[in-house]
Amino acid sequence: MKFLIIGSGAREHAIAKALHRSPQAPTLFCCGATNNPGIETLTSAYWTGDICAVDDIVAKAREWAIDIAIIGPEAPLEKGLADALWTHGIATVGPKKKLAQIETSKAFTRNLLKKYHAKGGLEYRVFHDTVGVRDYLEHLGSNQYVIKVNGLMGGKGVSVGGEHLNTFHEAYQHCQALHEQGHTFVIEEKLVGQEFTLMCFCDGIRLVPMPIVQDHKRAFVMDEGPNTGGMGSYSNANHRLPFLSDSDIETAHQINQAIITALIAEYGEPYVGILYGSFMATKKGVQLIEFNARFGDPEALNVLAILESDFAAICQAMVGGTLHPDLVRFANLATVCKYAVPEGYPNQPAKNILIDINEIENPEQLYLGAVNESGGELYATGSRTVAVVGIAPTIIDAEIIAEKEITRVSGPLFHRKDIGTRELINRRILQMQELRQKDYRLL
Repeated sequence: MKFLIIGSGAREHAIAKALHRSPQAPTLFCCGATNNPGIETLTSAYWTGDICAVDDIVAKAREWAIDIAIIGPEAPLEKGLADALWTHGIATVGPKKKLAQIETSKAFTRNLLKKYHAKGGLEYRVFHDTVGVRDYLEHLGSNQYVIKVNGLMGGKGVSVGGEHLNTFHEAYQHCQALHEQGHTFVIEEKLVGQEFTLMCFCDGIRLVPMPIVQDHKRAFVMDEGPNTGGMGSYSNANHRLPFLSDSDIETAHQINQAIITALIAEYGEPYVGILYGSFMATKKGVQLIEFNARFGDPEALNVLAILESDFAAICQAMVGGTLHPDLVRFANLATVCKYAVPEGYPNQPAKNILIDINEIENPEQLYLGAVNESGGELYATGSRTVAVVGIAPTIIDAEIIAEKEITRVSGPLFHRKDIGTRELINRRILQMQELRQKDYRLL
């Protein structure tokens, strides 16, 4: 069995490691944007180039006689890579272009869920220009809005009232700038609560859930600073989070299933791959923030690190339409993932800086992200660079492991020391306790 991994970040490194553990001993290949040595050591052949160059990727897949391709990042999905691979008889984990609109178009997703009366909806309006923007912002209320670019922005296309934008005038100017840059955008009501991620394997009809994860988007400790692609994440040993109820989890499952049902009704084609639902637990219950059409990064690192069953078999079941819960088993362990990123990230990151990972004690839980190897040296290329995952019976113990390991990475990098700590998680539990006036057990 030959697998092709498209992408060369930490998420794809985690995918490669999970496939490498398969008892089927599949042969791995990679098409990446950079030379990631962590992935390369696990592959039989490694091509570097533009991973959105659909014809080039298909040509390599045919040359290597690939059986199953796994598309890691979102950009190749938007370009229709899954469509092209299926056309040439190569089964693909990753939805076709029109189905991937659940990530590539915020407006498409909101409109689709509204059309099919799905749970988790909220008040929103799609804008193609600035006509009516001021009135709608004032309708939602001072700092009660979120502005989202209607397209792929690498996790950095969201601006929140009261955090990134502090007045109606600032918000209007931001919308004006988006319009001048050629973007359409969505303005939504602001949600207050705690975010969480529920990812599922999907064969087009059936969904099998993964452990619930909480990501940390802000660059600096205590959730300060600009949004990033994600500075780290944690999961609990019971595969849920301390501030979530059974009802919250069930609602998130229902919303994930609703989008799959809606896509089938709309297009009559199966959504094959990973469905990532991003949710907010609020005073009123669970509401949808957005969908992604692939594994999250860093969330993939948390869940794949504790996947006990055969990932190759899960992929075979997804593309074959035979997915079943019995195929999927995760260890009852907690995980904490922390990313080291270049100084200046995300707005003005240092680039092509030399780093050293040789002091890491557990390389099995080290994941290389935005790196490039040249002349036997490892360089950070300007985005999230290296991630580690701590695994233990409790979140607190997993955090201690992750913190110890990430500090062993040398170079002009920084990381969030607070991810997975008792202090930060208890802050979030207390916030939900205050919102819902319900007691939650502190860590």
